[in-house]
Amino acid sequence: MNKKYVMALLLAGVVFSSELRIQARSVTAEFKNKVIIQRDSVVGIDAYFTPSTSSKKAPDAEGFIQRWLLLEPINKPNRSNTVFTDSYLREAFATKYFPNQFTVIPKDGDMVKAGDQQLKWHALDSKNFNVKLFRFAHGLEKQIYGVLFWAVTVVDSPREMQNVRMAVGSNSASMWWLNGKETLLLSGDRRMVMDDGVSKRITLNKGKNIIRGAVINGPGMSDFCVRFLDEKGQPIKDLRITNK
Repeated sequence: MNKKYVMALLLAGVVFSSELRIQARSVTAEFKNKVIIQRDSVVGIDAYFTPSTSSKKAPDAEGFIQRWLLLEPINKPNRSNTVFTDSYLREAFATKYFPNQFTVIPKDGDMVKAGDQQLKWHALDSKNFNVKLFRFAHGLEKQIYGVLFWAVTVVDSPREMQNVRMAVGSNSASMWWLNGKETLLLSGDRRMVMDDGVSKRITLNKGKNIIRGAVINGPGMSDFCVRFLDEKGQPIKDLRITNK
């Protein structure tokens, strides 16, 4: 047999074998991605949240607040989280997205109109110390990237507490208000770390105190955690959290 012909056959076999391996890897990767997507798609909101009840709820063992009213995500396109400077955030969070956004204490199921979006409030208790906003949006089959979340909760304090601090972690940037006053701004592209930002000394009123938060994210996961620390830096646990 002609040597050149034999070499050509061998080369063709090598190329064919290589193409088969590439195709096999591609099919395997595609299959794995489909499996991951399918597995992830069956993980709904119930895996991370339970509906809030009418009874008051204590913080968890480390003082983290788990009961929140969460608004479905507002469309806020950002291809990168590096844009989240203080000036950008102040403008973004000062923008009016829906009526009474800085005063409303919503009820579960309330609807608001934000631009061309019809969004619902959900009264939920997080099963974790942190509130997984990405899972909240994903479980409801809502937008997960390029989003702005609003969160509200009511903290019932048994007494006036002076010189306490609000401690927050968020992914990505966020701003927080207590009783209508700005308390904390976490800027930049950041991952959620407990107590990543701590406010100046503030006062919790006896009775009702309203926490309002806004979390913004482009690509990636979204979540937050909030608790109060006393003068000694210890978590405050004798609070009660309500929906109203």
